[in-house]
Amino acid sequence: MDAVVKTISPRTSRAQNLMEAQVGNGLNASQQNLAFAVWFDQRDLPRLASYFYRQSLRKRDHAMRIVQYMIDNNVAVEVPGLQTVRNDFSDPRELIALAVEQERVVTDEVTTLSRVLREEEDYLGEQFMRWFLSEQVDEVAQMTTMLNVTDRSQGNMFDLEDYLKRDPVENERYESTAPRAAGGKLR
Repeated sequence: MDAVVKTISPRTSRAQNLMEAQVGNGLNASQQNLAFAVWFDQRDLPRLASYFYRQSLRKRDHAMRIVQYMIDNNVAVEVPGLQTVRNDFSDPRELIALAVEQERVVTDEVTTLSRVLREEEDYLGEQFMRWFLSEQVDEVAQMTTMLNVTDRSQGNMFDLEDYLKRDPVENERYESTAPRAAGGKLR
């Protein structure tokens, strides 16, 4: 009996290369959020730490959703190496401002990838990316709100801890329509 061997195709399009790059971007964002979480945890701010630990897992899951999509489409995936993350911050506002900027960069990356998929007439890939576009609207809005609350607190992080206790910043709105993550979700 002849064994059937699955054929894995090399990446042949700009969009496929951008998808792989987005895997690396997502894993880097996950690591940066982990660094944010540890920074808050070391300063006895458990709600902020918990929020960023969850964000770290979310960003990892986003990367693994793209990996699964590429696997499902028999496209070769190479997991990129991680970049160095920033661990030192002068105050919490600096950290949260970086988190806002990180979300804006991710939004730009996802938008570019979606545009290239459309240009290449990859309609399945374009449909796949719609979830990420919606997700990023919420991610930027949540982090911007957190930065605004930080500014109003005038440096009192316990105000931000109270805000997270009263109005937990969760983003489960799109989970039921989320693409599958390779290896399964960790949270």
